[in-house]
Amino acid sequence: MQDVAVGDTVFRAGDETYDLIVIERGAVDLIRAATHDAPEEIVVSHGPGRFIGELSLLTGQAVYLTGLVVQAGRIHRIPPAQFRRLMAEDAELSDILLRAFLARRELLRNNSAARVVEIVGSRHSAASLELRTFAARLRLTHLYIEADSIAGQALMLAVQVETADLPVVITPGKVMRRATAEIMARELGLSYRRAANQKVDLAVIGAGPAGLAAAVYGASEGLATVLFDMVGPGGQAAASSRIENYLGFPTGISGTDLTGKAIVQALKFGAQLSAPCGVTALDVDTGVIRLALTDGTSLESRAVIISTGARYRSLPLTHWEKFQGAGIYYAATELEAKWCAGKPVAVVGGANSAGQASLYLASRGNAVHLVVRGADLAADMSRYLVDRLAAEPLVSIHTATEVSGLQGETHLAAVEITERESEIRTLIECAGLFCFIGAVPATAWLNGVALDDEGFILTDSDLVPAELGGSWSALGRRPLPFETSIPGVFAAGDVRRGSMKRVAAAVGEGASAVQSVHASIGFHV
Repeated sequence: MQDVAVGDTVFRAGDETYDLIVIERGAVDLIRAATHDAPEEIVVSHGPGRFIGELSLLTGQAVYLTGLVVQAGRIHRIPPAQFRRLMAEDAELSDILLRAFLARRELLRNNSAARVVEIVGSRHSAASLELRTFAARLRLTHLYIEADSIAGQALMLAVQVETADLPVVITPGKVMRRATAEIMARELGLSYRRAANQKVDLAVIGAGPAGLAAAVYGASEGLATVLFDMVGPGGQAAASSRIENYLGFPTGISGTDLTGKAIVQALKFGAQLSAPCGVTALDVDTGVIRLALTDGTSLESRAVIISTGARYRSLPLTHWEKFQGAGIYYAATELEAKWCAGKPVAVVGGANSAGQASLYLASRGNAVHLVVRGADLAADMSRYLVDRLAAEPLVSIHTATEVSGLQGETHLAAVEITERESEIRTLIECAGLFCFIGAVPATAWLNGVALDDEGFILTDSDLVPAELGGSWSALGRRPLPFETSIPGVFAAGDVRRGSMKRVAAAVGEGASAVQSVHASIGFHV
């Protein structure tokens, strides 16, 4: 309990964290500081009987508004540690707070508070797309401005940046030139912060569906859980415009929405999410599992689940790297679709992700050329998608065909396709090439973990005696389900040999791996 007077601040923009505040008497205004293109502004006012707090209480993001007392009264503070316990122990109150946090974040993202983080970039820049994708996946309160717009030019002049400095991230106190997601995360307080004497039971590497499920089940079952992702949470699933075969969503759900809800769910149970923050090495020589992080720090954990998934394949074409993010995309979400609005596009790939992307882009008014290397579209794609594509007038299907060339200046303008049998070449006007041709497992960073010839991680029954060292003899057991050749280290999702490469399967593997983690930790107690 705290008595407050007019002019007191309950927290300030820039503070590392803040308390959940309940107002008994009085009133508090939440104020956005003046920016380079807007004066200071009251974002919202809270009075008696209301509480102050939003999603940043769960994400750990630094405070970006200032709470100013405008009417004297009395408030009650709930510190972060106590707030976490409350969220874990009181389900009914937790649900109420979560709904309020999510609603408030959307409100802040769509009002003047969005100016606390301004991203100035170009639609022809892969780096700008990376920043926008990162901000979207974490539901960050921000405003994106095109550099060539009137507002963009004015803001660039005000903060004295040039085109060569793009993308630029601007906060009330700092201008970040040639910004990356890592730089922005560090500035916003989203980078990994190890608390003093922090003990970790479970470290999850990779925040796709498998990793998010592992974090949810690990944290909800009492394990001190940290979750790392090199790029941003969601993995390849977040790149899907619509997932229709996931249990419980008969009308479908976008990958961004599904993984966004999973992120909040993991945070609700106390998992700590750090992105972008990767793991560069895994060391067990000392008898404990030690992770080396990309920021140069290290972390010890009782168990690890590797769910790094796979990285997108590209085509061996001239100018491919030049056009990545400037016409070549590995996802078909609202962000990418906006930059190709109403224009012809091409989708390359023959699996479900390519079919879903084609239908989504057609629904946005794009004429879509679906380019499939194989002769039979139904060979790798679900029947319901094949039927819908055949019935969609805006989709042209090119089977037994390859993309053989790219054309354009600063942005992709056309693609050349070649029929494999006849070798007939056709030039197609194309504002966007959406690539869904599979991926390779993200295991290049791993040492000491048994892999198959393609780089996928071997687990449990796939491990032969020759791949199991003396540590297993000392334990007196074989690997548990999802356990790798290193005791206490598990793998789940697309990175694991034999996985189904489906969202539902990845979620199941992540959850099941946690059960094995409990058993593994039990062997060491």
